[in-house]
Amino acid sequence: MSQYQIYLVEDEENLGEVIKAYMEKEGWAVTHFTDGKEASSHIESPPHLWVLDIMLPGMDGYQLLKAIKNYEDTPVIFISARDKDLDKVLGLELGSDDYLAKPFLPEELVIRAKKLLKRAYPDDGHEAEKVELNGYVIDPQGRTVTDDGRTIELTTKEMDLVILLTTNTGKALSREDIIEYVWGSDYYGSERAVDDVVRRVRKKLPRIHVETLYGYGYRVLSS
Repeated sequence: MSQYQIYLVEDEENLGEVIKAYMEKEGWAVTHFTDGKEASSHIESPPHLWVLDIMLPGMDGYQLLKAIKNYEDTPVIFISARDKDLDKVLGLELGSDDYLAKPFLPEELVIRAKKLLKRAYPDDGHEAEKVELNGYVIDPQGRTVTDDGRTIELTTKEMDLVILLTTNTGKALSREDIIEYVWGSDYYGSERAVDDVVRRVRKKLPRIHVETLYGYGYRVLSS
């Protein structure tokens, strides 16, 4: 899939147009918003990826991110001149998938966007095998988990974690392994975020036994 729909929310018009041009070179369809409130009116027609500035008129990036994630777990990249670790952690823990501090090269943003899109919408030419575990059916290709035909709603990170653990049943995975797969190598923040996603997965999929390996990480047992 190459014709991705991107929503870019950047109030600096010149920068926004430069980013838009670079992304359109990839064959992506880019809609550029300069106001957070205006962008929020399009949440119910979600793109494949949002790129959000933090400091926006009408509605700031954090408020917009919350609104986006309350509707659908679409991948989000934050871009901002506020290059403080707290901003990075806050943005990622709220649900942002990546963060890029200004100034940056447009090519770097495109590279990060490609990585996120590939992870969120895998299309490698073959169908990944489904996993059946304790009555659940995990479909890595379709990114779904069903229980007796009923689809269980999971966020992007919850789904990534379930796919990683259940396609490696019995294998011990370190927190670093999990962060690399679920958040990416550029993750800024505490490993506690892993524990939080595991906690949510345990609550939503209680029959999947996610074993804690204290001081190391987690693994899923086959029964």
